Amino acid sequence: MADWISADGRLPVPVTAYGPLHLLALRAHRMVDTGQAQQAIAAADAYLVIAGIVGDSRTARFLTQTKMYALLAMGRIGEATILGEDLLRAAGTLLNEAKTLCDLAQLHLLRGHYIDCMRNLARAGVLLSSGPARGDRHRSAMCSYAEAATVAEMYETAAAAYDQLCADDAPNRPTSSFDLVHAVTLLYWGLRLAHVGRTEEARSRLRRSAEITGRRLDHRPDVNVMAAHALALAKLGDTAMAEKLAREAVMPLRTGETYQYARMAHLALGISLRAQGQLHESRREFIAARDLSEYGCRPDERPIIRFELALTALQLDDGQPSRDLFETVEGQVRELWRLRLQRLAMLRQAGQREEIEAAHARAEREVMLDPLTGLGNRRKFDLLIAEVDRRVDRGSLTLLLIDLDHFKAVNDAYSHSAGDHALREVATILRAHCRAGDEAVRYAGDEFVVFLRGNLSAGREVAERIRTAVAAAQVLPEARLTVSVGVATWSPGLTGDALFRTADGRLYAAKWSGRNTTAA
Repeated sequence: MADWISADGRLPVPVTAYGPLHLLALRAHRMVDTGQAQQAIAAADAYLVIAGIVGDSRTARFLTQTKMYALLAMGRIGEATILGEDLLRAAGTLLNEAKTLCDLAQLHLLRGHYIDCMRNLARAGVLLSSGPARGDRHRSAMCSYAEAATVAEMYETAAAAYDQLCADDAPNRPTSSFDLVHAVTLLYWGLRLAHVGRTEEARSRLRRSAEITGRRLDHRPDVNVMAAHALALAKLGDTAMAEKLAREAVMPLRTGETYQYARMAHLALGISLRAQGQLHESRREFIAARDLSEYGCRPDERPIIRFELALTALQLDDGQPSRDLFETVEGQVRELWRLRLQRLAMLRQAGQREEIEAAHARAEREVMLDPLTGLGNRRKFDLLIAEVDRRVDRGSLTLLLIDLDHFKAVNDAYSHSAGDHALREVATILRAHCRAGDEAVRYAGDEFVVFLRGNLSAGREVAERIRTAVAAAQVLPEARLTVSVGVATWSPGLTGDALFRTADGRLYAAKWSGRNTTAA
């Protein structure tokens, strides 16, 4: 190991919670962020080969995720969905599952599969609310949740998610890294509310958006923030300041190909100029915003631009054709708002179903738990042993039947309270020696069973480690506690009952050979 450490004592790669090749995944991800989707796919494919060779499954997951985002950016929604479903099957953790469900929700929405979208988003919401709201993975999953809600135009859901992200990101600071996306969500929400005639609600969202972007500008000038701030101010009636900020920002944004914020600047200019009576100049700004909408436009931007353009056309020419055009556009805007509310209702209903199912699953888990030790109980044992009867050859399975030696004497000499303490301590040792996929249960009284994913050799080794750990532990200060273990391995055709009887016979042999021993 010393040969791998550099002269200044540093390791050759940074130590992180991610895989050792995580920097490769970040490089591919940056390609997606900078519009190099095709290059990102080629890089991800090459890096996936390397990650596979070195066994870096975490980086492989991030690379597959990056490839999915690149396919999404290229409009190859079907291929992206296939990768998302692969990621979901191999999620591994609740946060990975939540993030992937959010990404899939966005893909389903773009394909018009609204029921699947809302089901995935609701499931993700329940998972995110059930875990601790800390750490990079939780923030990443919350971002995906907010983004999917934004694409679905469910501003209420997205704004609540950004509220939480901002509170977690900067609890004692005036600004957060999520401030701008939060402000933009409130901004579009306010614009849409204004277009359907809900003026007071619109002004409330717009004022809050302007407050956030105003703080950002006080902290550090930025053309993206200037554009969002200008649009909120223009709609609130502060047209002089809005025009000044928008004119400052529009050309740098266009030159830098930051088209979403360039559209905001054009909208802010158009609304400001219209308020000043410069209708032809206003119309030109809205047309400029419309022309830029072919570059990565959000679903809700086109209706906003179309409404402002139709309103300006009506003020330019109050003839019947202009009135007809405006009424048509206004009707479309109201219909889109109605559909938006339907999606929101679908999400709430799906969320209620998910919460009921989660509560039912929690209740089922509690029914399967032994209240004293926290391990599975006899009911859990019966379920696991019944699964053995339905087992097709899906890998090795070994049963460890563990019994505390002379436990009745411990209860008689030191009280049942001391006995309960001993059982809890043994349960703790069992949990410490169980790996992912193993199940430990309290079978009855002072007997425990471990369903071990491994062959006879692995079962014997784990059984010996458990026996040694119990013998070495100071479970009771007054007495030395030991266990005897019987080990049996499943083979095709063996029933659960036969497997248990084999383990029981070997436990009996261990007891007869003097206790504190393993029989396999």
